[in-house]
Amino acid sequence: MKLEPSVLPSLAWFALIARSGSFAKAASEMGITRAALSQNLKTLEERLNTKLIYRTTRNMSLTEEGLRLYEVLEVALGQIDDALKDVGDTQLEPTGLLKINSSRVAARMLIEPVISEFLNRYPKIQIELIMDDGLSNIIAEGCDAGIRLGQSLAEHMTAVPVSPRIKLITVASPDYLSRHGIPESPEELRNHNCVRLRHRSSGALPPWEFYRVGSKNEEFELEVSGGYITNDDESMIRVAVNGTGIIQHLDFAISDFINKGLLQPILQDWSISFPGFYLYVSSRVRMPSKVRAFIDFMVEKRLNTTG
Repeated sequence: MKLEPSVLPSLAWFALIARSGSFAKAASEMGITRAALSQNLKTLEERLNTKLIYRTTRNMSLTEEGLRLYEVLEVALGQIDDALKDVGDTQLEPTGLLKINSSRVAARMLIEPVISEFLNRYPKIQIELIMDDGLSNIIAEGCDAGIRLGQSLAEHMTAVPVSPRIKLITVASPDYLSRHGIPESPEELRNHNCVRLRHRSSGALPPWEFYRVGSKNEEFELEVSGGYITNDDESMIRVAVNGTGIIQHLDFAISDFINKGLLQPILQDWSISFPGFYLYVSSRVRMPSKVRAFIDFMVEKRLNTTG
């Protein structure tokens, strides 16, 4: 049967009756009489040549055909409702509180440098930035979005890249290297003072990671040691600049220090390259305009960086 526009209101009324489970409730919600609603349903059933609802003086229930039609209508009407909201959203300035969960290094390198520009562009948005280096459930924590290193999609999540590819590099100050020599291989780090970073959330003290020279994407880990351990990457960078020892960190987090000659890359042939930071949002709910604005803004900044 070809769908005619004139039947659409009756289909919406039927869906409301089925959802309410009562003619009286549906009629009250629509502001019409129960008799008018009942007559409309009868006309729809005659038009479809199918009985949709069993009804008595006390209760009602959907027929098999009625249940099948209702299930399809609920999805279709929900999509129409979302589309109408999206149309309205495009006409409105993004507004409201935007809660973002981010690791400290991503916040410092990706969000904080551009936050002023974002708030100037969207003055009706307020940002709450929650620092969390763990792998928390972004949605369960009540956040609208989260930024994490790498793409590891949980169920019902969408990931959007917001940084270029990143390298994990090994560096030290020129002063340290002049006093202790430059290691020629990762194994020689055992003879050096390595400054290590403890994970804030898990408390783990991870080994350092390298690519094996001459192999195809073969990675290996190395346990290093030294006289200083911290759970703050900024403290780790400062003591490296001061000549305390060698550190391993994300290249974009220490690029300014390298460009200024305060830190010098070593063991570059062994450096690991991997996808950068991703912005995660829920794919289960309709995306609010404030979240869409933030995604578009961060992608714009990424393209400007890589371009």
